[in-house]
Amino acid sequence: MGQMKTVNPATEELIDTYELMSLEDAKAVVDRCHKAFGEWRKVSLEDRAKVIKAIGAKLREKKGELADLMSREMGKVRAQGDGEIDLCAGICDFTAENGPSELAGEERPLESGSRGLVQYAPIGVVYGIQPWNFPCYQVVRYAIANLMAGNGVLLKHAESCTGSGLALEKLFREAGLPEHLFSVLLIDHDTSDEIIAYEKVRGVTLTGSPGAGSHVAEKAGAALKKTVLELGSNDAYIVLEDADLDRAVKQCVTGRIYNNGETCVAAKRFIVVDAVYDKFRDAFVEAMGALKAGDPFDDDSDLGPMVTGKQRDQLHEQVEKSVANGARILCGGEKPSGKGYYYPATVLENVEPGQPAYDDELFGPVASLIRAKDADDAFRIANDSRFGLGGGVFSADAEKAIALAKEDFDTGMVFINGFGLAAPNIPFGGVKDSGYGREHGGFGMKEFVNIKGIQVMAE
Repeated sequence: MGQMKTVNPATEELIDTYELMSLEDAKAVVDRCHKAFGEWRKVSLEDRAKVIKAIGAKLREKKGELADLMSREMGKVRAQGDGEIDLCAGICDFTAENGPSELAGEERPLESGSRGLVQYAPIGVVYGIQPWNFPCYQVVRYAIANLMAGNGVLLKHAESCTGSGLALEKLFREAGLPEHLFSVLLIDHDTSDEIIAYEKVRGVTLTGSPGAGSHVAEKAGAALKKTVLELGSNDAYIVLEDADLDRAVKQCVTGRIYNNGETCVAAKRFIVVDAVYDKFRDAFVEAMGALKAGDPFDDDSDLGPMVTGKQRDQLHEQVEKSVANGARILCGGEKPSGKGYYYPATVLENVEPGQPAYDDELFGPVASLIRAKDADDAFRIANDSRFGLGGGVFSADAEKAIALAKEDFDTGMVFINGFGLAAPNIPFGGVKDSGYGREHGGFGMKEFVNIKGIQVMAE
């Protein structure tokens, strides 16, 4: 059937190999998950919450092991792995504490004087297709919400972090989740398309590129199955004239290079008003140029390697195309030789439409600097994108920034005076080519449920 393999991006050494499942074997996994769902759906919300809480505790217990594995499989700076697992455990805690009330349903009076009931009923098996950049978080984000809702959950993880997916499957079971209710599928893309169409799969959620999202949505739509898509972006961080520039520079650097720059909701385009552009640029370039790329297990490494040589080559090609079309490199921009898929922190200036640095997502530690005339021009540039996941605003007047975020930013999320990723109690998701649907904040628990209306006509 073929094999999958995981490779350490810092050393280019093989970590492990895994046998691909046949379509028949994959469907058998779905069948077992569906059978487990049949029992889980009858478990009370309170008892489901206890299992979710136990998963969070087990994540904290295994934090070091999981963080080490993530660094080996995708090159994440080791200390950031601890933070990822802390976030995963926090998601479990929030879901366990709020799930029973979020999913309890409600009663609504009818005009006739009879009773109306609203129930959030689980729908069945939800199939998740997830990327490599946050090997644990991407899985926990959709899996925990759907398990709380009473669904069964399948995972097709990225090949490069197969070990992380299997480790989570084992951990969930050790925490008390019924066997087969959360199952990993080791399958290729063709088999994945068949699983989407399989009758015992009721919903599909994907985190990935817009191309992957379009493909999966088409396959699921043909089978009349709901999807949730969290796709890429080229998030704009706007620096206004009254911003605290020291804070803005520090937060923008962090926002660009966190997780080796391989984050869908990373800060990517830095749109600075003319009045403070030169001062911001000089400080930003100095800070980016001082960053050190190295072994993710070394405490003094600011950047680990990119996940694969292919990803690095693609990023470098985007830089070269941008330069060929008028962009200027202020620091970085050279692909190093030697072992490991490293790429330096890079800043591009003179970024304009028609360049990948302006139009596309640069999934790595490359920042695009754009000069705006004023605040109105800055928001025009920020929204001049086919993407709309997140973004940021820096201003000394937080209330003004909030108003601008509410009215003028065409994105699913906005961060004021700082860089942020995700919070368990705040919705996560985007608009336009960044996808649709929401996770976190209770919203994800209701994406794949049957919102059932019951009218009691007489008692």
